[in-house]
Amino acid sequence: MLKSLRNAVVCALALGVSGLALAADPIVIKFSHVVAEQTPKGQGALLFKKLVEERLKDKVKVEVYPNSSLFGDGKEMEALLLGDVQLIAPSLAKFEQYTPKLQLFDLPFLFNDISAVDRFQRSPQGQELLKSMESKNITGLAYWHNGMKQLSANKKLVVPGDARGLKFRVQASAVLDEQFKAVKANPRKLSFAEVYQSLQTGVVNGAENPYSNIFSQKMHEVQKFITESDHGLLDYMLITNTKFWNGLPPDVRTELDKIIVEVTAQVNKDAEKLNQDAKQHIVDAKTTEIILLTPEQRGEWREKMKPVWAKFEGAIGADLIKAADASNQAQ
Repeated sequence: MLKSLRNAVVCALALGVSGLALAADPIVIKFSHVVAEQTPKGQGALLFKKLVEERLKDKVKVEVYPNSSLFGDGKEMEALLLGDVQLIAPSLAKFEQYTPKLQLFDLPFLFNDISAVDRFQRSPQGQELLKSMESKNITGLAYWHNGMKQLSANKKLVVPGDARGLKFRVQASAVLDEQFKAVKANPRKLSFAEVYQSLQTGVVNGAENPYSNIFSQKMHEVQKFITESDHGLLDYMLITNTKFWNGLPPDVRTELDKIIVEVTAQVNKDAEKLNQDAKQHIVDAKTTEIILLTPEQRGEWREKMKPVWAKFEGAIGADLIKAADASNQAQ
């Protein structure tokens, strides 16, 4: 009997130690993305990991998977909803099947510059969009800048007619499809990881990206010309699985919220510098000619592409488009 009692005590102690070990296991946050580490998103992911592990110590462990090394951009949303990753930051073009309102950010020539984007994203309307997919188990945490998009191709793109017949890689976005159709070009949907090879082999003739993406993915090696058009926005929404986020201990979630605010400010501050540095690297490489449009030439592109706004006004909402357009006026 004494032996049985002793065994029971040993088992109880073992279970207790095991329970403590389990309680001490860190919360693992897998952060998957599809771009290189030297891009704004790549740097933001690394800064998030650094600050979380400094401030939450053994409570939270962050694993960062860049360059589609865990999931490509065709699979990362599914992975988030299944709980296989906890943080991703897809481009704003990736959300149309979850809410048509976010198609707003793909409208060509909607924002004059990144300052206008900032003003809108900080506005009540911009902040409401972060929560617009919670019924689908997706919570938006922040907007991260990548930058304004430039057109690249193997022929000079100076006026809209120059794009006629060219095949442009686009993200899976109905708005971006219509944007290129408006200038008589042919959109081709491809994942980001496929772009370099597709440009190299002629599957597509051109693309649209901020300078940091062009340089980090070496697209300038397979594109003879870049037209500095600033015609659109390539930004990201940092998102999480709503159930996962709401299930975190309140003190952990509060600290993560603070860290995200800090990281977002740094990402958005650094994005412009990263793009300008990338532009200079492209100039130095001497593989690609950068074409600067006159205001009149840019106006021609805008005139050809702006009718796309009307096509999506019903889905996005006229008031939302009006609010975004108003952000072009400096406050």
